[in-house]
Amino acid sequence: MAGNKRGEEAARAWEELYGEIETCQKCILHRSRLKAVPGEGPEDADILFIGEAPGFHENLQVRRIVSAAGGFLEELLASIGLTRQEVYIANVVKCRPPGNRDLRPEEIAACADYLDRQIALLKPKLIVTLGRFSMARYFPQGRISRMHGIARQVGGVLCYPMYH
Repeated sequence: MAGNKRGEEAARAWEELYGEIETCQKCILHRSRLKAVPGEGPEDADILFIGEAPGFHENLQVRRIVSAAGGFLEELLASIGLTRQEVYIANVVKCRPPGNRDLRPEEIAACADYLDRQIALLKPKLIVTLGRFSMARYFPQGRISRMHGIARQVGGVLCYPMYH
């Protein structure tokens, strides 16, 4: 009974979080979005991929990593015996920047609480950062060209920076 109650509480927390993300107006990115892209995957996944921001196709489909990049991700996962349905995929920011421009510090800060909450609910064993903006969350002084492919423990979680 207690386990079920915790499961219900977690489900409510995820639902509340997704609702907040979908209606967020904390930064200017909400003005040009079609829809926010909160993240996707099993809410108990051991592996979390953190990208930078939704791209054009993600914004249209409200999904993470689609088109050619999505196919490539699925190939990479298959090579280690996993499927996309077994990992959780999120972003540093939840709305697409106009023209797919670089993220601004105030946009990253506006979404930081959402990503913090996703990580706290998920409790992943491995976080794969995709690109310099997501890597900077764990390695603020790091350079992606030097850190790519080198796993390090951060706060009890294994973090693995990769190019986007």
